Formats: sequence, C-alpha cells, structure tokens
Amino acid sequence: MGYMHKYLDVDLSTGKIHDKELDTELAEKYIGGKGLGAKILYDELNTGIDPLGSENIILFMTGPLTGTSVVTSGRWCIVTKSPHTGIYLDSQIGGKFGHRLKKAGFDYVLVRGKADFPSYLNVHSEGTEILSAEDLWGKGTFETEAILKEKHLKSEVASIGQAGENLVTYANVMTDKSHMAGRGGSGAVMGSKNLKAVVAGGTLKIDAAGNDFKELTRIFRERVRTNPGVQNRHEIGTMMWVNMSNEGGFLPTRNYQSGYFEDAEEISGEKMIEENTYAHRACYGCLIACGKANKWDKGKYAGLEVDGPEYETTALLGSNCGLKDLAAVAKASLMCDDLGIDTITTGATISFAMECMEKGYLQQEEISNLVFGNDDAVLQMIELIANRKGLGELFSKGSKAAAEEIGHDSIDFAIQIKGNELAGVEPRGSFGMALAYSTSDRGACHQRCWTPGAELSGDLKRFSFEGVPKFVKESQDERAACFSLVLCDFLPFDVPEMVEMLNSATRFNYTPESYLTTGERIWNTTRLFNTREGITDEDDTLPKRFYTDKMPEGAAKNQFIKHESLENAKHEYYSLRGWDDRGIPTKEKLDTLGI
Repeated sequence: MGYMHKYLDVDLSTGKIHDKELDTELAEKYIGGKGLGAKILYDELNTGIDPLGSENIILFMTGPLTGTSVVTSGRWCIVTKSPHTGIYLDSQIGGKFGHRLKKAGFDYVLVRGKADFPSYLNVHSEGTEILSAEDLWGKGTFETEAILKEKHLKSEVASIGQAGENLVTYANVMTDKSHMAGRGGSGAVMGSKNLKAVVAGGTLKIDAAGNDFKELTRIFRERVRTNPGVQNRHEIGTMMWVNMSNEGGFLPTRNYQSGYFEDAEEISGEKMIEENTYAHRACYGCLIACGKANKWDKGKYAGLEVDGPEYETTALLGSNCGLKDLAAVAKASLMCDDLGIDTITTGATISFAMECMEKGYLQQEEISNLVFGNDDAVLQMIELIANRKGLGELFSKGSKAAAEEIGHDSIDFAIQIKGNELAGVEPRGSFGMALAYSTSDRGACHQRCWTPGAELSGDLKRFSFEGVPKFVKESQDERAACFSLVLCDFLPFDVPEMVEMLNSATRFNYTPESYLTTGERIWNTTRLFNTREGITDEDDTLPKRFYTDKMPEGAAKNQFIKHESLENAKHEYYSLRGWDDRGIPTKEKLDTLGI
C-alpha cells in the first residue's frame, strides 16, 4: 500500500526493458524519492564515472504518497550523478508527471546506457517501449510536450530542450510547461543518453488503501485550507520573498555584490499580483496553488504570457543581473523553460559574466553591451548558452568552469559551491544560509535548509552562527525524509503529521524519531557518495567574496562572514552529525544508522 511494488529497468544501449519487483525492505529503510534514489545511485555507480557517459544512470522517482489524496502529492524527483558538479544530485519537481508515472504502475524508472539515435520512452500500464524521437530533436520543451501529448492521450511528459541536447551542464528537465527539475543538469544526462523525453500514462489505481487513510487526508486537507500561511502562499506564491529578502538585506544583486536592490518593488510579487496575474496554478493534488499565470498588455514585452516567474528565478535573472523590468525577467524565464535550462544557474552565470566584462576580463564579442541592467544582453546570452555558440560556449558549464578559463581573480566572485551556483539568498544577510549552502549535498542549494524565516522571526539570532549548526542539521534531515515521501516545501505539516500519513498509506510503523533518523540515514548516504567522489571539508566553504567584502548597503550593511566563525560552525555541525573533522561519516555513525 502506497507503493505500486514495481519499477522499470531500461537499458537504452540494448533496448531491453524489464519490470522488476520493488525491494520493500529497502523502501521501508529509505522511503522512496530522494532517499531510495540516493541508495540506488550509490549502489549502482562506480567511483569516478563520467556523468555524461553511458555508465551513468538517471532515476525518475516517486514516493509512497505520490499521486494519493495527500495535499501536494504531485511531487516527484530525478536522481543522478550531476554533470554540473560531478557529485550527487536529486532535483525535486512538481506538476502532474509523478502521478501519471505511478498510475502507469511503477514506483520509479531506472534508465541506463545510451540510445543509438534520438529516442523517447513511453511508459504505460499496458506496456513500455523505446520510440524514435528524431522528429523531436532540436525542438523546445513546449513543442515537444505538445506533440507527445497529442500522440499519447491522457499522458504527461518530461522532456529536454536544446540545452539538454547540447549537453549544457545545467540543462533541466521540463514538464507541464512550467515545472522543472532545475538544478544540477539532469537534462544534460538525458541528452547524453539520446533520451529526448519520458512519457507516462496509465489508469491504474494508486492503492493507498483504506478508509482510515482517506479520512486522515480529508482532515489534513481541511487543515491546509484554513492555514493562514497557506493563504499568503496562495495569494502571492514564492514571489512574496522579493520584498521580504530586499528588506532583510539578502536579495542577490549584481552578482552578489550587494543584498539590496533599489528597484526591488518593480519586480516584486505584490506588484505582479496587482498588475499581471490573471490565474493561479496548482500541481496535481494541491489546493495551495502557489503558481501564478501572468500577462503583460503594454510595454516592450506586450503580449507576453507566462506561468511565473518564481522567486528564485526573479532573484537570479532579475536583481542579480540588475534587471528592473519584471516582464524582461518573465521573458528570460520563459526562454529558459523552453530551451530547458536552469534559471538559477543561468542567472548567476550571466551575472558573473557581466562582472567579468565590467572588470575588463572579457571582450564584448557578439554580445551587445553585456552590462548589469541590459535585458537584451540577458536574453541573447540565454540563447547563446543553450546552443553553446560564441560566448555561450564559455559559460555553458557554469561560472566555476568559466572562471578557471578566464583566470585573473574571477574565481573569487564566481558565486558557487562545489560547482553549483548559489540561489536567491545572500549569505552575508543570512548567516544560517552560509552554513546551509556550504554543507548541502548537491552544492549550494536553498531546498535542503531554509533559515531566513527563522532569522527574520527571531528564532535564530541574525548575523550569528549561534544555534545554526543544530538548526541546519535537523532541517536537512527533515527535508531529506519529506523529499522521499515526495511532498512539497510549502506543505505546512509537522513531522508527526507526515509520519501519520506515511504509516497510514504504507502500514509501516514509523515514529517521529525513526522518521527523522531515516532522513539522517539518507543524508549520510548522499555524503558517502560525495566523499567517494572526492569531496572533503575543504569543499564545504563559501566563495571568497563573502569572507572579504563587507555588505555595502541595506539591512545587512557592513556584514561579512568571518572565515573562522564559519569553520567553527561547520565543525560543530560535523560533530552533531557524527562525522570526523574531514566531514566523513564515522563507522560508528554508519553502524548506528544501519548503513
């Protein structure tokens, strides 16, 4: 119950497809989604394999609550070895695809090898087949999805665009036109396998069983409906953070040179809702409906319609590139989605390029005036990066790889950790995120732990590491478990409620304590994977800028991260995790967790 008890093992090199039985004991130990995917990845891959080679695998994972009557149960995730960072990657995604994959009869799909020609995988409850995608190669994700949905009725599609085909290391996987597995380059892994898309269709019943589960989710659904925080998320969505971040002094601005953007109001969620939003969008099974459909009737981008943009996109393609026109940000977001490329890394990489140009480290070449605030240059760069043409080739592997080629002191302001660009929180304005970013298992990430809310509310002391190691460790464990169910960041449930739903759906006997221990087991598994790939304590750090440059303005003015303070917080975090001073899980800890 809660599981379909089957998975697909697809070898694109041989064309062989096998239905296999789910290992229920392993599922109980790692739940599903992120957790089960991490365990499979660790067991399947040899050390040092090329993420873009045929040896890599890519997993399309659901969880025991995916597709059930639980609110936000439309979530699913992709797990693979990242071509952008060379380490572990899971990328969480919404929409309707996860629900359809489950209805096709599978808890997950494991894809290995490489097809001889452009292909797509049609996963259906009546059978699975590998089909030619030669007529789709070169098309964007929007057109690809439309064609495949017309061909395969009552199906959902996860596809790549030109960026994935061209092996841009931060290419994403798109579904439902506005939902993406954004970070880390899962789209490039699909491209490397000649896999244009996965189509999922089926009508099987998702058996999360009895009346107790249905009644429980009905009660919980009503709690969500009446939750005050949910109302705010429904009304403005993630864009509520634009003004909040700016007022807090941690809105990334001009390649993280500042945490305050003087034109934040122009790209804010409040202004968007007032002037542009005409509908709310929701993933499968969600009544929060945080997505926003927007249109612009006048100005340079008159006629533009787009679902979004979201906060992280607006922070990185907007303020971080100096853009003060939300329509321009929305256009950039739409282009990224259709081309199939991560908006966070794209925005951060373009802003890095702008600063390199500002310092005289780059020539203008084919880009017209690549400076902060020039929306035309941003749009041109997106096209060039996705197609790896001209200056886009240099930046197609992100800011770290570009800095290594550009030289000078550019690595100091290439804003990345372990190769993954930072998201929409400036760490000098949020010390908690400094530790969360530096210890994240997929490189800099905002989804493993989110400290700004606690810092603004006073639950964590601002501009201090006091209490931060414990907060970060516990948040990472809890998120690892939640992303294994698979449920959404926005679901306002506490651990006991999560456990109650999980037990009711699966008939497992989790307690809140054992559930969090499972999250810890998952986090240690991803750390083992990364350690095996060469990650050490020296990689759990920040770009030099945050140690040496004081914040120039805003609520965090004059703040900077003292290297020694972060190091002390990091080693306190290691101690809480039962890791040694090099950040490696000890045998005692692994034995305790049953790894």
